[in-house]
Amino acid sequence: MNTRFKGWILIVVSLVLALLAIWKYFSKPSEPAPGTIWIEPNTGMQFVWVPTGCFNMGSEKNHDDQKPVHRVCLKGFFLGKYEVTQGEYEKIVGTNPCATKCTSYLGSDRAATNIGWKEAQYVAEALSRISDSKFRLPSESEWEYACRAGEQHKHYCGDGPIKEIAWIAQSRYGPNLDRPQSVGGKKPNAWGLFDMTGNVSEHVQDCWHGNYKGAPEDGSAWIADGYCHGRVNRGGSWDSSEKVNATFRRYREFDSELIERSNGLRLVRTP
Repeated sequence: MNTRFKGWILIVVSLVLALLAIWKYFSKPSEPAPGTIWIEPNTGMQFVWVPTGCFNMGSEKNHDDQKPVHRVCLKGFFLGKYEVTQGEYEKIVGTNPCATKCTSYLGSDRAATNIGWKEAQYVAEALSRISDSKFRLPSESEWEYACRAGEQHKHYCGDGPIKEIAWIAQSRYGPNLDRPQSVGGKKPNAWGLFDMTGNVSEHVQDCWHGNYKGAPEDGSAWIADGYCHGRVNRGGSWDSSEKVNATFRRYREFDSELIERSNGLRLVRTP
């Protein structure tokens, strides 16, 4: 076999491999468009597609527990368009979490509250049992990525004056609130998610860590070496001030009933 013939074989093989790579790339199933809605058939709960992407998580300007800023890259997922409502909670679990301890908060379209982390886990498991899909709490990085619509929102989970985005306790925006409000009453963020700032504080999977040193960079929940008797809450609630921003975080103990009064949840549909 002469040298010229070998050269042609190498060229042909290279072209074939290149064409196969191109075909493989373009034959991958495309993701839904950001904001695409999927509806859970048993409950009517709506879930919004949060696209694959990367963002800088945290803030160097705020509290030390939001530092250091670090790059996180996540795969796309469906996240609840709204916080779980009392009506949805009752369809899933069979009871209303406010039926005894927070009767003044009752309302089927109001965000469910008075929910501890273990109860939030149970809701995800219960919905998974009655549905063809599986559900879980979001990780903290998934929550912040969705809240900020990648990096489109810097301060809150949406753009514009906070009075247009969030139910929070600020008298200059109207009467101070004393209970959760109906979901979807304020403007959504860029991906069509409502009430991620204010209304009820939302449980996530992660154990509490005092800062982001060593935090996962793939969107997974951070459990290892954390304080797991206290789980992370995000977003603030109706009794929070305007200081609640997109990077604000706090933890809640499992055995504190007092602070559960403003705690709710939002769910992820797993692939």
